[in-house]
Amino acid sequence: MARPLSLQARSLAAASFVLAAFLGLAFFALDRAFYDAAESSLRDRLQQYIYSYLAAADATRGGSLLPPEIGPDPRFDRPVQSGLYAGILGEKIIGAKGNQWRSPSAVDRDLPFNAPLPRGEVRFSGPIRTAQGDLFVMAQGVDWNSSGGSAKEPLHLTFYVAEEVSGLREQVDVYRRTLAIWLGATGLVLVLLLVIVLRWSLAPLRKVTADLARVERGSQDHLASTYPTELSGLTTSLNAFIDAERDRLKRYRNTLSDLAHSLKTPLAVMRSQLESGEEGGTLRWTVLEQVGRMDEIVAYQLSRAATSGHQTFAAPLPIEPYAEEIVSSLEKVYANKGVLCEFEIAPAARFHGDQGDLLELLGNLVENGFKWAKRRVLLTANVIPGGSGRRTGMELAVEDDGPGIDEENVDHLLQRGVRGDERVQGHGIGLAIVQDILRAYQGELSVKRSEALGGARFAIRFRPR
Repeated sequence: MARPLSLQARSLAAASFVLAAFLGLAFFALDRAFYDAAESSLRDRLQQYIYSYLAAADATRGGSLLPPEIGPDPRFDRPVQSGLYAGILGEKIIGAKGNQWRSPSAVDRDLPFNAPLPRGEVRFSGPIRTAQGDLFVMAQGVDWNSSGGSAKEPLHLTFYVAEEVSGLREQVDVYRRTLAIWLGATGLVLVLLLVIVLRWSLAPLRKVTADLARVERGSQDHLASTYPTELSGLTTSLNAFIDAERDRLKRYRNTLSDLAHSLKTPLAVMRSQLESGEEGGTLRWTVLEQVGRMDEIVAYQLSRAATSGHQTFAAPLPIEPYAEEIVSSLEKVYANKGVLCEFEIAPAARFHGDQGDLLELLGNLVENGFKWAKRRVLLTANVIPGGSGRRTGMELAVEDDGPGIDEENVDHLLQRGVRGDERVQGHGIGLAIVQDILRAYQGELSVKRSEALGGARFAIRFRPR
């Protein structure tokens, strides 16, 4: 498969495409504007030539028109290679051939000066293809009144002026070349600036990549904290993910190490008893005792290893379905006590973590409540609001109507392997597992007397993140 383009290459390609399209449209718009302006200027110039011929023309006593001897531009008087032509169409024009008078530049040339126009009408057309080349033609119809002549009717005349398109096209070609050079140079400069800006803008992403590579090599523990605001959430989550994975690996290693270390003593006791040649009854009792101890150790260490710990990207889990499942099982186990478990669970309460950890928390706390309750257990779950852009926290509490726990005994009760009453069945590791899970999730455990039921109240609290 082809390697995907980098962000810089994709951004540069997209921006270059947009820039090329913009420069192309700018070239077209400026070229069109210049052409229209040049054509308008040519039209005005031809109109001024007609006015100049009108101003320079004169009339004879007989009422005939006397065209000017010299045109308003030297090119009108140039017989060859002129590019500028003039003509007058009408009756009684001195020096005319038939009913047409032409400037020296237009004599004996095939020009479109044959259509008379009504008085006051002005017509501009072109480019018109002729034997002399493409021409722009300006024509205007006038009535010439001779104040000194004897004619009573004015002369109806049509003045024509034409100019070759080559002059306008040369101007446009020069402008286009100049415009293309400048826009091309501008485009190259902008692309260069764009490359510089992109490299500067994407530098934090390259820094994240480099820091991740250093974390993989082990040369640094975390991503650096000097990132732009847009990346701070990503890098914070990555750092939390790195910490969670390291804690998970550390917990597994510690669990295996603790399990091996804890099993050494009972194995050594059984070995010494086997080697000492003790009698069958004593040996059997010793082996059973050590096997029971080993069973407790394995149960504790496996429960501890099952604690998955905080997961940055874990899906939120509802509390009530898992609580109902656990309570249903415990009601069968403690059926002889007839304990009633009540729920006060907020619908929005969620646990952001592993399902196994939630079951461990609920199972140990609720079972502890069933174990010590007389008749009632209360399970509550409330939402702790988080700030903008943060996920909510949660407080989970289990209360019972049992004897409760004295405040001075709380710290002792929370130690591993300690039971509140040696007469009550258990291993004394349930609350220890709860504390291990809370440490992994950065949660808090509090134990005090229940105001509602009078017994103990175990509450765990997860802060908004």
